[in-house]
Order: sequence, then C-alpha cells, then structure tokens
Amino acid sequence: MPSIIFQTSGKTIEVAQDANLLRTSIRYEGSVPYKCGGGICGTCRVRIVDGHENLSKIMKKEVDRLGNEKINQGFRLACQTFITSGDITVAWDEEDMERLNKIAQRRINAANN
Repeated sequence: MPSIIFQTSGKTIEVAQDANLLRTSIRYEGSVPYKCGGGICGTCRVRIVDGHENLSKIMKKEVDRLGNEKINQGFRLACQTFITSGDITVAWDEEDMERLNKIAQRRINAANN
C-alpha cells in the first residue's frame, strides 16, 4: 500500500490506491489545511516534495486556482489529487495560511452569490 508522508505535520499514513489526498488528511489527521474541499478556494494547496509520478493527472481546477507557475513548482490542490501507485511526500507553508484563508473566504462568498 502506498504511503503519504505529511512533512509539515510529521504524520505518515498508508492508503489504498486511488485515495484522495485531502480526504485522507481529514480522516487520519494529516493536517492539510482546507476550507471548501471542492477546488474552489485553493486553501488545500500543497507542495509535492516527492512522488509526483504517483499522482493523478493535474485537473483544470488546479490550473485555474494555482496557475501554471505554481503547478510547475510542484504545487497541487489536495482535494483534486489522488494517489495512483506509490509513496508521496507533501508539505505546506504555515505562514501562507492567513493569506490563503482570506482568499478562500472571498472565493467561497463569490461562488455562493
């Protein structure tokens, strides 16, 4: 079974193939930050440290929210990312959280109007 190493929180979790990264984090307390869980807000942005080849293809919502520059730097949205085969390591920046939370709230409010 593949493992997810949540580098920022220091947790490692074994998962079934095709497990969603955000749902796994929520269920097993991996601590990936999130607000909406649906690709709208962007707060579940994580950097894939290792194991890019073991992930699902990049989704349109990820490109829309992150942009090609961040995608090329190894960032993904945890809510849109699935583990397809082997181990991965992810990290996120705690200092970005306040800024991302403000952006997320604006996006969620706009989507609901």
